Amino acid sequence: MTKNVPENPFILVDGSSYLFRAFHAPPHLTNSKGEPTGAIYGVVNMLRSLLKRYKPENMAVVFDAKGKTFRSDIYAEYKAHRPPMPDELRSQIEPLHEIVKAMGLPLLCVDGVEADDVIGTLATQAGEEGRFTLISTSDKDMAQLVNEHVMLINTMTDTLLDEEGVKEKFGVAPDQIIDYLALMGDSSDNIPGLPKVGEKTAQALLQGIPSIDAIYDDVDAVTKLSFRGAKSMPKKLQEYRDQLLMSRELATIKCDVELDFNPQQLSISAADNDKLAELYGRCEFRRWLSELLEQGAATDQALGLTHNSDDAPDTGVSRDGYQTLLSEDEVSEYLQKLNTLDYFAFDTETTSLNYMDAELVGVSLSGAEGEGVYIPVAHDYMEAPEQVSRDWLLQQLKPLLEADKPQKVGQNLKYDAHILRRYDIRLAGIKNDTMLASYVFNSVGSRHDMDTLSLQYLNHKPIKFEDIAGKGAKQLTFNQIALEQAAPYAAEDADITLRLHEVLWSKLESTSDELMHVLTDIEIPLISVLTDMEEYGVRIDADMLAQQSHDIEKLLVEYERKAFEIAGEEFNLGSTKQLQAILFDKLQLPVIKKTPKGAPSTAEDVLHELAHDYPLPDVILRHRSLSKLKSTYTDKLPKMINARTGRVHTSYQQAVAATGRLSSTEPNLQNIPIRTEEGRRVRQAFVPEPGYKIVAIDYSQIELRIMAHLSQDKALLTAFAEGKDIHRATAAEVFSCSLDEVSDEQRRRAKAVNFGLIYGMSAFGLARQLDIPRHEAQHYMDKYFERFPGVLRYMEDTRKLAKEQGFVKTLYGRRLPLPDIKASNGARRKAAERAAINAPMQGTAADIIKRAMIAVDQWIAEKQCQKDVRMLMQVHDELVFEIAEHKIDDYVSALSHVMEQAASLDVPLIAEAGVGMNWDEAH
Repeated sequence: MTKNVPENPFILVDGSSYLFRAFHAPPHLTNSKGEPTGAIYGVVNMLRSLLKRYKPENMAVVFDAKGKTFRSDIYAEYKAHRPPMPDELRSQIEPLHEIVKAMGLPLLCVDGVEADDVIGTLATQAGEEGRFTLISTSDKDMAQLVNEHVMLINTMTDTLLDEEGVKEKFGVAPDQIIDYLALMGDSSDNIPGLPKVGEKTAQALLQGIPSIDAIYDDVDAVTKLSFRGAKSMPKKLQEYRDQLLMSRELATIKCDVELDFNPQQLSISAADNDKLAELYGRCEFRRWLSELLEQGAATDQALGLTHNSDDAPDTGVSRDGYQTLLSEDEVSEYLQKLNTLDYFAFDTETTSLNYMDAELVGVSLSGAEGEGVYIPVAHDYMEAPEQVSRDWLLQQLKPLLEADKPQKVGQNLKYDAHILRRYDIRLAGIKNDTMLASYVFNSVGSRHDMDTLSLQYLNHKPIKFEDIAGKGAKQLTFNQIALEQAAPYAAEDADITLRLHEVLWSKLESTSDELMHVLTDIEIPLISVLTDMEEYGVRIDADMLAQQSHDIEKLLVEYERKAFEIAGEEFNLGSTKQLQAILFDKLQLPVIKKTPKGAPSTAEDVLHELAHDYPLPDVILRHRSLSKLKSTYTDKLPKMINARTGRVHTSYQQAVAATGRLSSTEPNLQNIPIRTEEGRRVRQAFVPEPGYKIVAIDYSQIELRIMAHLSQDKALLTAFAEGKDIHRATAAEVFSCSLDEVSDEQRRRAKAVNFGLIYGMSAFGLARQLDIPRHEAQHYMDKYFERFPGVLRYMEDTRKLAKEQGFVKTLYGRRLPLPDIKASNGARRKAAERAAINAPMQGTAADIIKRAMIAVDQWIAEKQCQKDVRMLMQVHDELVFEIAEHKIDDYVSALSHVMEQAASLDVPLIAEAGVGMNWDEAH
């Protein structure tokens, strides 16, 4: 099959078909204001791809014009059954048109005809001139236009269709496509066609007799064809002749539309980069905006230092005020100036991103917008007289950085606090962390790194680290980078951070006192608490983990043997393709779900569903679980023990989870399984120092207690107030029996209902979880709401409020945005509604555990018992401590009490403690 596209093709883009396809395809993007942008992104991404791949000189993007077309005059019911365009799609049309124009691409909308007709006419004109046309579309109707001068490309599937390709795909030649479409009809366009004629029959008719006209020349000849129903077909053809001929007229693309332009006039012009930057910024297409802002003079672009090109937007950020301070006098004078300010921006430059290994290379500071100062202290190639000594600078900085005034502003200050700790400086007086301010302002709006925030809020692309350090294995560390490149990069960090502080602080102040409270009373005080925890780390028994790895390896071999036995052959359990072949081709298991490319899915949820009825998926799941445990923990944790401390040091991420929960990375200590024996064995390797014990204090059923507080349901409040087993109490209500009569199975079902409701689970989801009929699950839920009407009222009120304001809040005012709450796509809207129910509970629980960590840290400081009590880990609703054995009795109940006082709810907040010689024993 020939599929070579000639150089410099004339490209015609079916904008309308791609707009609808992109709207319904993931990802369903929104900007931070909740405005949908996914369809815009999909179409623009496709246009960029075409331009990059084919480098055309002539091109047009064609959209349907508003209003009826000539086809409606032929048939009043044409497209009459189509639902109205969703508001989410309609709102994207105008900004998409603006972007297309700003890209320099001709945009066409011709009244009275469809985009197909404009494309057909232009392709015909180009063909008459001997010019090759590439039509970008996902619409099968366009196949009728394919000939020696015209080819189709579907950029969503990256497939090209020439004449042979059309025959292979549709079973008929391009010049038969109109008749093929007429025979079948089209339900989406409401073209009637011939009743009960589908794809196979239409193919058979046209493969036997080449056209509708030829069919009507000898209708009885149809009976000689071999397809099913051929004998009765002549009668149908005669009865519906007028309808079929009208369908053919409706399916025919008009190729003689009177146009005011021709293919040669549709040339691509220079892009309006200022306008594009504005539009990309509004849509928050940061990667494309970044590319635009990078366009500068060739020599400077390599350094990322300037954006002087006429095509590049003026960002308003100049590096003219940046300085490098190389003498003690210059540094002293600048630090004296900072001492007179209310606050300043501060940043460290180091040799590594690993806070436990990094060494200080230099410090950058800014006391005013447009001002950036870099003080190098450990660049390898500089002689001592050319830079101040690290020890001297740290001695000067220590009183400034440890003082409450002036206050400090930074970006991800927890990292900088770690670096300072290495040199015996404890950062104090933090006013703002711009990463956390962005996160509190809109937790789902963007990534919260400085480069992203600079693009979003300042329309400025900072110098990238890769621009000055290179990439990959040969990337330089900061101490190896020439000062001419290092200094502007570092000074800019401080300047941009100060600018971001001003913007974000203002946004928070004008938006909500509650949000400002979340930032200043929860997130910022937590920085020093997390720094302490991370710096101290947790002790791991490496020998125990090595033994576990050995034992798991044996189990993996056993599960592999079982899988081969069930499958009847050996295969690679980690290969998706081989697993698909075994499960769905050989064993003929039912296909539960398909991948975007149409292959049977072997995802976790699919295997779980299949495992109910078939043995192999269960074996695969067990093998996967153990393999992940081995690679993530038993093999990896011993390698992560720090040589200097002998402990493992995680990083707690404050600005990741939308609900406010902390997440743990490198290593992730929050996802170690607790329900499996192997997972509990991993926890047994978390051990205390000699003379200490592990203490785990966990909030009991905190989200259900928050549900009781938020819903104010009387029965729920009473059950918690009386200290009842909440799942047993729920079972007694749902099954109409006394507490003593509740069976273990009834309690299990009530527990599933309790937690299912928290996560917005439907009756269908509950039925799947309990493996019961859907009507039975619905009965449980109906009975629950009958007995706990306050919960139902809370859920209904929360959904309504979420739709009105686009977000929900925690008890402490943290906002949890729900950009899909008004989505026309039912699945996305339902998911947002479920999140609206759960987020206030999960978010409030996250706020409470953070408040508890701050309170515990203050209590330890007040008691001056830092040597006896060390907070090691935070895992969901649990805090893990290392406490001196002789102080266990004194401190465990006191710490539990401090945690219980972290929130004031209308039900008791219970913190339950466990003590042991390892984490598993203590939990």
